[in-house]
Amino acid sequence: MVHRPWWQKKLEQAWKERSIVWLSGVRRAGKTLLCQSLDNTEYFDCELPRTRRWLDDPEAFLDQHRGQRLILDEIHRLANPSQLLKIAADHYPDTKVIATGSSTLGASRKFRDTLAGRKAEVWLTPLTLEDLTAFGKPDLHHRFLHGGLPPMFLAPSIPESAFQEWMDAYWAKDIQTLFRLERRHSFERFVELLFAQSGGLFEATRFTRACEVSRPTIMNYLAVLESTYLVHLVRPFSTHRATEIITAPKVYAFDTGFVCYHRGWASLRPEDLGLLWKHLVLNELQARLQTRRIGYWRDKRGHEIDFVLAHRGQAPLALECKWSAQDMDLVNLKAFAYQYPTADLRVVAHDIDKTIHRRSDSLTVTYYSLNRLLESLSGKSSFLPA
Repeated sequence: MVHRPWWQKKLEQAWKERSIVWLSGVRRAGKTLLCQSLDNTEYFDCELPRTRRWLDDPEAFLDQHRGQRLILDEIHRLANPSQLLKIAADHYPDTKVIATGSSTLGASRKFRDTLAGRKAEVWLTPLTLEDLTAFGKPDLHHRFLHGGLPPMFLAPSIPESAFQEWMDAYWAKDIQTLFRLERRHSFERFVELLFAQSGGLFEATRFTRACEVSRPTIMNYLAVLESTYLVHLVRPFSTHRATEIITAPKVYAFDTGFVCYHRGWASLRPEDLGLLWKHLVLNELQARLQTRRIGYWRDKRGHEIDFVLAHRGQAPLALECKWSAQDMDLVNLKAFAYQYPTADLRVVAHDIDKTIHRRSDSLTVTYYSLNRLLESLSGKSSFLPA
């Protein structure tokens, strides 16, 4: 078993905050093995009919396991999963529970209570830099092509059939259990198009003809994909200035392996690395900060900033992602600084190994390696909506 110490510590800290922890993340992100790596826990697989029958009486089950550390894996397979968790939180505070699922809590009507104030949440993203070291494969090119789901990442060659098998399981075990969508072909066609265009601006009407569905259906599909972590909507950051883009979000696929697969990339060219690096940076920010409230910025003259973090009470942080720092043109950061003179301007590049401050005209831009950037953001998780 591969141990993932950063995530193990994250779960243990969450248990100190609340007796109930909701561990979410896409299918096969490693939730089960992560939970089983914790000490002194008892594991229950809710996909098994016998386990579901056992949990039909929550009070009897919790009485039998009072004071223990319990893992309830794939809890959305229960008829009323939030009932058990609410009873545990309110009446068995000495019993620690980690419940896992492949969506946000409350993604569907099956979760009748979101347990507000009763739970801590941990979002397990695809493999991070910390995980690459734990898995013994720190090669970023391998991470880009294979993606960040552990079974695919550890495969010796690119498992192309595994991507469709994963989608089959996602449709059967997540979509049909939580949402019961129809028109599988239209839904999967939408996913394919989004993944192939990952990182681009989203306009719903561009997908209606290809997917043979209406615009409201496209928007419903997008909401389902976001709630199950398959896509991330990076919304425009603005203070509603007349010169800024304030409506169109960007949509990023959850994993670089799926981006490469749907773009038909079996090997990587130098021009492919910048896009994949941006996806990796987003994944690292989401894992470290445990938030989706990350924006981008664009003005009506075409200037654009990859990611913007708006921390409460502080000036916005503008972040540009470059595979090579030599490719950096400061024109976009200058445009952002013109609108936001106190902004924190940063560049994160693959070929930077130490923090560097560079001045251009009246600007100071700080260049970071990804690890140093994450260290500088440690503890900053309270973000304004983008």
